[in-house]
Amino acid sequence: MQGGSVREVLAAVPLRFWLAVATLVLGLLLGWLTRVVTRRLLRRAGVPGAIEGTAFERTAREFGTSTVSILAAIAGYFVFGIAVFAAVAVAEIEYVAQFWNAVAGFLPQLFFAIIVLIVGVVLGDKVELLISERFRGVKLPQINVLPLVAKYSVFYLAVLIALGQVGVATAALIVLLAAYVFAVVFLGGLAFRQLLAAGAVGSYLLLHQPYTIGDEIRVGEVRGIVQEIDLFVTHVEADGEEYVLPNSKVFADGFALIRD
Repeated sequence: MQGGSVREVLAAVPLRFWLAVATLVLGLLLGWLTRVVTRRLLRRAGVPGAIEGTAFERTAREFGTSTVSILAAIAGYFVFGIAVFAAVAVAEIEYVAQFWNAVAGFLPQLFFAIIVLIVGVVLGDKVELLISERFRGVKLPQINVLPLVAKYSVFYLAVLIALGQVGVATAALIVLLAAYVFAVVFLGGLAFRQLLAAGAVGSYLLLHQPYTIGDEIRVGEVRGIVQEIDLFVTHVEADGEEYVLPNSKVFADGFALIRD
């Protein structure tokens, strides 16, 4: 008798609800598969090594996860979210369906906005590390500002793109971006005028090569063998001592190329 009651209850359930349940189960499986495949693809693409040492990756590790795992999880949840919308549509639940249909058009934009924000944060951290590494040998106090400016510039662009994805008016933000770029260029030119001058002279020396590594030169009171030339300084060794001469000084004071 009890078995018959269960069969009657199951038979009374409309077919569309069973199809909706099947859609949810299929979406769950596809979401899990998407998560696994995305994680493997990102690892094969070398993403873990590329973002190693960034602040976002370190924070993720503190919570027992990683950037790759977070991106893979978002992709999996996105696929499962689509399955939820499909299940609601199949079940034909009127009021719920109306709500989910309104949300469905917003979900892809939200998904891409989240991805853009994560990529922007990771890319900003990576740019900061690369610039810090590149200018590590430059002994100027203003140089420490460059990595931060580059980092937050990338962050700002990522936020701008993400807001545009979710339909937020970004006209005011674009105006602020233009003002920000102008401020960076103008104030950066003032703060780094000596560095820019040294870089311009270094570019001239590297392109025209009036002296090269191994040549003996004299700059002011310093006479020695050129050991290294970069964009900003020239390393000269003399009597067991190494002199680091700013390229702007070499250009301003002039140099003499010693020929035996």
